[in-house]
Amino acid sequence: MKWKNLLFVVFISAVTAIGSVWGYGKYESIQTAGIQESGKLPANYASFYDKATAPTNALDFTAASASATPAVVHIRVETKARKVTNQLPRNNPFGDLFGGGDGDSPFGDFFGGPRIQTIPGERASGSGVIISDDGYIVTNNHVVANADKITVTTSEKNTYKARVIGTDPSSDLAVLKIEAKQLPYLVYGNSDDLKLGQWVIAIGYPFTLDVTVTAGIVSAKARDIGLGRQNNHGPSSSIESYIQTDAAVNPGNSGGALINTNGQLVGINSAIASPTGSFTGYSFAIPINIVQKVVKDIIKFGAVQRGYMGVSFMDITSLNEDQKKELKIENFNTGLYIGGVTDDGAAKEVGLKKGDVITKINGIDVRNSGQLSAA
Repeated sequence: MKWKNLLFVVFISAVTAIGSVWGYGKYESIQTAGIQESGKLPANYASFYDKATAPTNALDFTAASASATPAVVHIRVETKARKVTNQLPRNNPFGDLFGGGDGDSPFGDFFGGPRIQTIPGERASGSGVIISDDGYIVTNNHVVANADKITVTTSEKNTYKARVIGTDPSSDLAVLKIEAKQLPYLVYGNSDDLKLGQWVIAIGYPFTLDVTVTAGIVSAKARDIGLGRQNNHGPSSSIESYIQTDAAVNPGNSGGALINTNGQLVGINSAIASPTGSFTGYSFAIPINIVQKVVKDIIKFGAVQRGYMGVSFMDITSLNEDQKKELKIENFNTGLYIGGVTDDGAAKEVGLKKGDVITKINGIDVRNSGQLSAA
């Protein structure tokens, strides 16, 4: 009897110990999910510390391209056919005779009522960037929005099914996950350090071509192109603080990488300014400092945590001299004029009021609305 009790105690102790080790390991893996370890470089950056292949000058893009391309993936999405109901304004008097007035009625177009339409299934593609060796990928929200099936293909032609961890339409970012380990990934740079005229490289899968590398310079920073307001037909909560470059970006490049010559990820390519829909001179990328915040929040909380200022404002650069004189801000050439303050916002809590001008946030220059939204 004593032996049985002893064996039972040993068994329980062993199970408890194994369970504790497993549980702690699981907890640690959750805490480090999608996180880059500071100072650690993945194997795909070997070209930078191999003397034989290291770049010899700032205009040599070969090492940066070799390091980055294995971590940029091709994303294919599929959406199933959907039925939607459009409510027309007038009643159909023949509805009872011809199927209750729905979309099958031959008089539906004339007399209104619910009309059922079928939206056919679609296939599309874009790009994405692996940001951790455990399979987290960042891309544009518009690449994967409403997707029923997402397939990720690497530059080595390995294919994975991907699931959506979370999306943030206001920043046009999404986080995907594939089940794989020891993947190449891109190391984060600092988009605040980018300088006008600095060389950058865009990597993605334009026009469903294989992985493609293009180069250009930083043409502008904190660029507000009004894309969110255009898509929402008016005011928008979208973050408009793009890096503008002249690196060629085309349909299919969306969600791909913008890197510096050190191979560091400084932006996610998101939009182009073009009357034709293809590249005609300028492209726009979401700064990586914004991307990091969004990605961390999506992985940790499932949604992005945002500060709320509670102000309405006007960009001083959009005002003429007479308007500035009327508002008594003739001495300001840049900044944001506060037109109103809400009762429940942080601005009122710290004493901001109508007529004030925002020029800095935490020591960071705020010259326009793009810099404000980024901060």
